[in-house]
Amino acid sequence: MLKFLFTVAFVAFTYLMPAQAQPVFKGGPEAFNIFIASHLMYPEFSRQNCIAAVIRVSFQVDQGGRVSAVRAEQGPGIDLDEEAVRVIKLTSGKWVVPAGTGTTRIILPVRFTPDYTRCSRLNNGKPVDMNAAILAYQNRQELENAVTNYYSNKYKGTADPAKEQDIIALKKQLGIDDEFLNDVLDQANQKLKQGDQEGACKDWNFIRNTGSTLADTCIAKYCK
Repeated sequence: MLKFLFTVAFVAFTYLMPAQAQPVFKGGPEAFNIFIASHLMYPEFSRQNCIAAVIRVSFQVDQGGRVSAVRAEQGPGIDLDEEAVRVIKLTSGKWVVPAGTGTTRIILPVRFTPDYTRCSRLNNGKPVDMNAAILAYQNRQELENAVTNYYSNKYKGTADPAKEQDIIALKKQLGIDDEFLNDVLDQANQKLKQGDQEGACKDWNFIRNTGSTLADTCIAKYCK
């Protein structure tokens, strides 16, 4: 099942311009927090491994309230960074910019807080070693890349068929099965409902590049 995080952000805007009239999210800070809470999805690896973080995200807001140049300035460098950036992109067009104000660069923090009661229970009451969890994520990414690169090359006709059994074994080791891929599919469909076609296509193409056909219909329809 797709997991959502409900208390995810606090607003503490930093403007990288002189203190003048500045862009404001439509409805103010409370509306911003509601928007973030209703759109942000706690990435499954970090949720399962109880990784907490505050991601400092910077972005530009132009005169039309459009958001661009979004990037994580500070974070653990894992899936939490990507999700914070993704959701800030969704705020594009939802900013009110005073007349005469040029493009403004803003930095704000997005907080991810796991369920500490659950985490304590899973970890027998011991503190979570987040550094180890982050390293495990990075190692997993390398193995996932081996899988997706293989199937990407297979579709191009350049993969070595003799290696496919090793890749299938690696998928099993990583838990890339139908249940896992259906969770990714649910996540992609939710992103599409949020208007994030780019994020949905990224997830669908990940599914395809694990050798699955689950997302082929969606790719053909939305990711041309």
